[in-house]
Amino acid sequence: MRYVTLTRAQGNNRAVIDGSVVPQGFPLEFAQEAALVQGFRKMVRNLAYDVSEMALTTYLCAREHGVRFSALPVFLVRGFHHGAILVRRDGTITGAKQLAGRRVGVNRGYTVTTGVWGRAILGTEGGLDLDSVTWVRSGDEHVADYRQPANVVSAPSGRTLIDLLKAGELDAVIGVDTDDPDVTPLIANPGKAGFAALRERGLYPINHLVVVKDDVLAAEPGIAAAVFEAFAESKRRYVERLRSGTVENASDRMYARVLAETGADPLPYGLEPNRAVLEELMGHAVRQHILAAPVRLEDLFAPSTLDLAG
Repeated sequence: MRYVTLTRAQGNNRAVIDGSVVPQGFPLEFAQEAALVQGFRKMVRNLAYDVSEMALTTYLCAREHGVRFSALPVFLVRGFHHGAILVRRDGTITGAKQLAGRRVGVNRGYTVTTGVWGRAILGTEGGLDLDSVTWVRSGDEHVADYRQPANVVSAPSGRTLIDLLKAGELDAVIGVDTDDPDVTPLIANPGKAGFAALRERGLYPINHLVVVKDDVLAAEPGIAAAVFEAFAESKRRYVERLRSGTVENASDRMYARVLAETGADPLPYGLEPNRAVLEELMGHAVRQHILAAPVRLEDLFAPSTLDLAG
């Protein structure tokens, strides 16, 4: 039997996808999606895959609403989100607190992980009362049973968040990829700010992890540890390439810089090395009314992986 798996090709999972590394006893068959986020939706709503990459906050929200999958502490995507908060270049918004009482767009759903981290920066570093903002989402939520707070509304159909921002109908947006010259990050030199947060507070946000259907975990008790170890070995090979100076894209450059500045693995897998950042994200999700209450981290991950690191 081959286990249908969805994950986007990137440096740290390359060896798993190309078959150089195979979970012992559990061969994977890789599915294709035109957009990874559509795969997230299929997994959340239909359990479409045996193993799947998953956005972290989507996973937390899905678990709270009873979706039958469990995470492995394989953290495929990390990043810095100071540059995700955009404003008009000719506008008057120059600081987070100015967004109080305003309308701010969030790409796709309110529960999208980049939006959570972006709002957290506005609140913790910028002093913004997040409940004072009207959050305007451009799509709906992957978790259909989630009910957003009263200060979350939907954008009008047929118009992008950037269109609304440039028209003055939004005062900022979070999580939109754009090269529009009329739009600029709210936080000057966001790359510098992100690495300063890493040095000073240890803030190194996680965006994606890996989940496995609970039915698969119940039927195959060894699969969680085997998949963890395969992804960990793939990642170790990637980090060795970074150490040797092999850098091919922006993600590689970011991880290589983390490696250079910290001297440590830029993609640590395992619960314990990531406990602090996971608890921080959980707290933000509760404060932003995505989760009703925090849960024990040990309850989020397959039991056989709790003591693993890689």
